[in-house]
Parts: sequence; C-alpha cells; structure tokens
Amino acid sequence: MYGRILGVESPWEVTRVELRLEAGEVEVFVARGRDESYRCPECGGSASRHDSRRRRWRHLPTCQYRTILTADVPRVRCGEHGVHTIGVPWSDAGSRFTALFEALVIDWLGEASMSAVARRLDLSWDQVDVVMQRAVKRGLARRGPAPASRCLDVDETSFQKRHEYVTVVADIEGEPRVHHVADGRGKEALSSYYESLSEVERSKIETVAMDMWPAYISATVSCLPNGGDKIAYDTFHVAAHLGDAVDQVRREEHRHLRGLGDERLTDTRYLWLYHPDRVPEHRWPRFKELIDGTSKTARCWHLKEVAMMMWETRDRAEALATFKGWYSWAIRSRLEPMKRVARMIKTHLDGVLNAIERGVTNARLEGINSVIQWLKKSARGYRNRDRFRTAIYFHLGGLDLYPDSLTFHTKP
Repeated sequence: MYGRILGVESPWEVTRVELRLEAGEVEVFVARGRDESYRCPECGGSASRHDSRRRRWRHLPTCQYRTILTADVPRVRCGEHGVHTIGVPWSDAGSRFTALFEALVIDWLGEASMSAVARRLDLSWDQVDVVMQRAVKRGLARRGPAPASRCLDVDETSFQKRHEYVTVVADIEGEPRVHHVADGRGKEALSSYYESLSEVERSKIETVAMDMWPAYISATVSCLPNGGDKIAYDTFHVAAHLGDAVDQVRREEHRHLRGLGDERLTDTRYLWLYHPDRVPEHRWPRFKELIDGTSKTARCWHLKEVAMMMWETRDRAEALATFKGWYSWAIRSRLEPMKRVARMIKTHLDGVLNAIERGVTNARLEGINSVIQWLKKSARGYRNRDRFRTAIYFHLGGLDLYPDSLTFHTKP
C-alpha cells in the first residue's frame, strides 16, 4: 500500500523504511523485483543489464518528516543505442523529486513567490527554479508550436529598471493566455511569432491590438495578409497619450502662474485624471471649480473628454464624424501637446477606428499585465530574460505543467 502512495509499481517494490528522528527524515528503500527483462529507453528493444547507480528522490513529507526515496536504478546496454539508465515509475527522467512532490511545488508556485515556496518546502531557490523550468519545458513541448488566435494583443514589458524589454503576445479571446514571449521589442521579436505560424493560421488572425510602436506595426503589416487592416489601437494607449497631453499643459501653466503668485493649480495633478462621473464627493467642489475655469489646463481636459466620446459607439462612421469635429477643435486650440496627440491619432486613425468598431479593449490584457507586475515585484526583479520568460509562461501560458509520470494528481 505504501508503494502505491509513492507511485511505486511492479516490478519495483518497497523493501524497508528507516526513521531517523535526529535528522527529521524518513528514508524509503525501493528495489526492482526479480523480473530481469529490460527494455532500451530509446527504442524499446530488448537490452541487457549493464550496472546500477544509487539515486535518491525527495518525496512528500511523512507526518512532517522529510521523506527520501532511495533505489539502485539499473543501467542497460542496447546494441544500437549503448548504455542508458532505465526509467522509474515515480519520477520523470532527470528529476531529483518524485512526481507527487514536483506537483506539490508546481501547485505552490501558482500561489506564492519562489522564495516563499523554497522556504516553506525546505528547498534552495535553485531547486525551485529547476522545477519551474522543467514544468515550462514540458508544457511547451506538449503544446507544440505557438498557437494562433482570432484576436491577439501585443505589448512590451520591462524586466529591469533600465530599458530591458520582452515582447508578449497574448490571446485576448476567451481565457487570456500568453502564446509567445520574445527578447526585446524590435520588429524581429514579433515577426518571429508570425513566422512560426502556418500561412493558414496567419490568415485566421482578424485583430492585433497594440500600441503605436512602429516596430510592431511594421512586423504586422509585413507578415500578415492585409496586416494594416488587422491593427487595432486600444483605448488605453490613446487615453494615455491624451492624459499625458493634459499633464504637460498643466505643468507648463502651473510654472507660469506660480511666477505670477497664482497657486490655483497647486496639488491638482491627479484631479485632472478623473472622469466627471468618478470624482470622490469630497473632491468634487475643487474639481468643478477647476473644470469650469478658463485655464489652459481646463480647456485641454475638455478636449481629452470629448475625444474619449469616440469610444461610446461601435459605429465606424459615427466615430469618424466625432473625430473630425474634435480634430478641428484640437488643432485650433493653441495647446501644442494636444495638437501633437491629435496629429498622431490622425496618422493612426484606421487602427483607432478598427478598435472602436470591433470593441477591442485592454480589460483582459490588464489581467495578464497585473500578474506580470506581481511576478516582477515578488521576485524583486529578474536578472535575465530567460527566467522572466519562464515565469510568464508558467503563470500565464495555460500550459500542462505536471510530470509525465504523475498518476495521482488531477491535471487541469
């Protein structure tokens, strides 16, 4: 029965169990039965026993005691493939943990940081990292080539304080999941994903949501059939540019007014970020006084709010009419930051209208981005892209991560 709990199957059997109270450890010894027939792990053909090597695996705790499984694992000689170590039913090849213990580490990693998992399970950080890398490698191998989707989102995220980026391609239709993570944020980072797809898969992509980064635009236009028609610029990215324009006008005007002894814009930076329907009650009097005023910042804020009205419809013609009226107002406003944003939106207008017509939002991507930010925060940053990429795939790739030899765990 104990052998079944460990995952030990015939012809293997538990021979003895030793309890070491001082070391806080239980060691379970397993041996191969009298069945002396061997198969080559490579080809499955008949093989002869060459020798054996003693190996140890960490298993689930037994009554809070550290549990070690020990066995002499035979190596066999195949006439075609040479000497190989045979597999064992309780662990995957090359692992220092039983399948059940590795599954436990994977489950914990889904809920806590690597440092916390290492501390709670009495492992080193490197041991936990190896489990994560093995899990992602298994998951990617089972998934096969990066899949395509009808609706994709492309974004870059930094993994260090300096300008070090990775490009993330995610599925925003159905359950959000990451399909592809590439180094950098140049054209090649996105092109490598498109090129991994078949011609049929590329033709099935209908929408690619992105910001106005030229490298991503160029990759999409050059790699996808009618790629320009598939680009959609998400509301969030346009709103961010509009908000930046308001803040630039506020800062310039605030410096001018302070020079005249006027402090009306002091401590108002965050007030201008509010939508009128979401202003806290205690801040409403000050906010209303500001937006009803004649300052340049107030005029710029009104321009921003009118621009956002384009997203209140799904009708392309109506959104285009709203933009034309707003653009004329913005260009005549004599507010240079807003004029620059107006020209930028006009240059990328087709992609903006595509997003409005197709109802593309960043709501699902924000869930992915929040997890990525949590990963960076919990890890105190990443020193290299490989580990950052592995963490993203582990938590957001929708992969089957569990060991091949696992028989007692329900895989998702």
